[in-house]
Amino acid sequence: MHMGVSAALHARATSGDVTDDEFVTCVRDSLPYAWQVISGVVADLGDGDFADHATPPPSEAERGQLLRALASDAIRGGLERHLGVTLAFQNCHRVAAFRPSAVDGDRHRAFVSPRGQLLNQGPELRDC
Repeated sequence: MHMGVSAALHARATSGDVTDDEFVTCVRDSLPYAWQVISGVVADLGDGDFADHATPPPSEAERGQLLRALASDAIRGGLERHLGVTLAFQNCHRVAAFRPSAVDGDRHRAFVSPRGQLLNQGPELRDC
Protein backbone atom coordinates (compact mmCIF):
# COMPACT_ATOMS: atom_id res chain seq x y z
CA MET A 1 0.00 0.00 0.00
CA HIS A 2 1.57 3.26 -1.08
CA MET A 3 0.55 6.85 -0.59
CA GLY A 4 -0.67 8.91 -3.52
CA VAL A 5 1.70 11.86 -3.42
CA SER A 6 0.81 14.63 -5.84
CA ALA A 7 3.49 16.03 -8.13
CA ALA A 8 3.21 19.38 -6.35
CA LEU A 9 3.70 17.85 -2.90
CA HIS A 10 6.59 15.74 -4.16
CA ALA A 11 8.24 18.85 -5.61
CA ARG A 12 7.80 20.69 -2.29
CA ALA A 13 9.36 17.78 -0.42
CA THR A 14 12.25 17.72 -2.91
CA SER A 15 12.99 21.39 -2.34
CA GLY A 16 12.46 21.44 1.41
CA ASP A 17 10.22 20.47 4.27
CA VAL A 18 6.46 20.07 4.07
CA THR A 19 4.10 20.99 6.88
CA ASP A 20 2.37 18.43 9.07
CA ASP A 21 -0.94 19.67 7.65
CA GLU A 22 0.21 18.96 4.08
CA PHE A 23 1.50 15.56 5.10
CA VAL A 24 -1.62 14.60 7.06
CA THR A 25 -3.82 15.70 4.15
CA CYS A 26 -1.84 13.38 1.89
CA VAL A 27 -2.25 10.53 4.39
CA ARG A 28 -5.98 11.21 4.77
CA ASP A 29 -6.51 11.23 1.01
CA SER A 30 -4.21 8.26 0.28
CA LEU A 31 -5.24 5.96 3.12
CA PRO A 32 -8.95 6.71 3.63
CA TYR A 33 -9.76 3.53 5.56
CA ALA A 34 -6.86 4.06 7.96
CA TRP A 35 -7.89 7.71 8.38
CA GLN A 36 -11.49 6.66 9.08
CA VAL A 37 -10.46 4.10 11.72
CA ILE A 38 -7.92 6.31 13.46
CA SER A 39 -9.99 9.50 13.43
CA GLY A 40 -12.97 7.44 14.63
CA VAL A 41 -11.00 6.07 17.58
CA VAL A 42 -9.93 9.61 18.47
CA ALA A 43 -13.55 10.80 18.24
CA ASP A 44 -14.57 7.93 20.52
CA LEU A 45 -12.18 9.24 23.18
CA GLY A 46 -14.60 12.03 24.06
CA ASP A 47 -13.50 13.17 27.50
CA GLY A 48 -11.85 9.85 28.28
CA ASP A 49 -8.24 8.74 28.19
CA PHE A 50 -8.61 5.58 26.06
CA ALA A 51 -10.62 4.31 23.11
CA ASP A 52 -9.99 1.46 20.72
CA HIS A 53 -11.15 -0.12 17.49
CA ALA A 54 -11.02 -3.91 17.20
CA THR A 55 -13.12 -4.65 14.11
CA PRO A 56 -11.18 -6.48 11.40
CA PRO A 57 -10.92 -4.58 8.11
CA PRO A 58 -13.37 -5.62 5.38
CA SER A 59 -10.57 -6.55 2.94
CA GLU A 60 -6.83 -6.97 2.61
CA ALA A 61 -6.61 -3.57 0.90
CA GLU A 62 -8.03 -1.86 4.00
CA ARG A 63 -5.81 -3.96 6.25
CA GLY A 64 -2.85 -2.78 4.17
CA GLN A 65 -3.84 0.85 4.68
CA LEU A 66 -4.00 0.41 8.44
CA LEU A 67 -0.67 -1.41 8.55
CA ARG A 68 0.95 1.25 6.36
CA ALA A 69 -0.32 4.08 8.55
CA LEU A 70 0.70 2.55 11.86
CA ALA A 71 3.95 0.87 10.83
CA SER A 72 5.46 4.06 9.40
CA ASP A 73 7.09 6.25 12.04
CA ALA A 74 6.51 9.34 9.87
CA ILE A 75 2.82 8.63 9.25
CA ARG A 76 2.05 7.54 12.79
CA GLY A 77 3.95 10.50 14.25
CA GLY A 78 2.22 12.94 11.92
CA LEU A 79 -1.19 11.57 12.86
CA GLU A 80 -0.36 11.65 16.56
CA ARG A 81 0.78 15.28 16.38
CA HIS A 82 -2.21 16.30 14.27
CA LEU A 83 -4.77 14.50 16.44
CA GLY A 84 -3.11 15.20 19.81
CA VAL A 85 -3.00 11.55 20.92
CA THR A 86 -0.65 8.62 21.24
CA LEU A 87 -1.61 5.66 19.08
CA ALA A 88 -1.03 2.03 19.96
CA PHE A 89 -1.45 -0.98 17.69
CA GLN A 90 -1.94 -4.71 18.18
CA ASN A 91 -2.27 -7.49 15.64
CA CYS A 92 -3.28 -6.31 12.21
CA HIS A 93 -6.26 -4.18 13.12
CA ARG A 94 -6.63 -3.27 16.80
CA VAL A 95 -5.90 0.43 17.18
CA ALA A 96 -6.06 2.40 20.40
CA ALA A 97 -5.75 6.11 21.10
CA PHE A 98 -4.56 7.47 24.41
CA ARG A 99 -4.50 11.01 25.70
CA PRO A 100 -0.88 12.06 26.30
CA SER A 101 -1.63 12.25 30.03
CA ALA A 102 -2.64 8.56 29.99
CA VAL A 103 0.58 7.33 28.36
CA ASP A 104 2.46 5.11 30.79
CA GLY A 105 -0.64 4.75 32.92
CA ASP A 106 -2.02 1.33 33.83
CA ARG A 107 -4.31 0.99 30.80
CA HIS A 108 -1.63 2.11 28.34
CA ARG A 109 1.02 -0.18 29.85
CA ALA A 110 -1.41 -3.10 29.75
CA PHE A 111 -2.28 -2.45 26.09
CA VAL A 112 1.33 -2.19 24.88
CA SER A 113 2.73 -4.98 27.06
CA PRO A 114 3.79 -8.41 25.81
CA ARG A 115 1.00 -9.84 27.98
CA GLY A 116 -1.54 -7.57 26.30
CA GLN A 117 -0.34 -8.67 22.89
CA LEU A 118 -0.55 -12.35 23.84
CA LEU A 119 -4.03 -11.94 25.31
CA ASN A 120 -5.17 -10.32 22.07
CA GLN A 121 -4.23 -13.43 20.06
CA GLY A 122 -6.71 -16.11 19.30
CA PRO A 123 -7.54 -18.76 16.71
CA GLU A 124 -9.76 -16.26 14.83
CA LEU A 125 -6.73 -13.98 14.34
CA ARG A 126 -4.28 -16.53 12.97
CA ASP A 127 -4.39 -15.04 9.45
CA CYS A 128 -3.68 -11.62 10.79
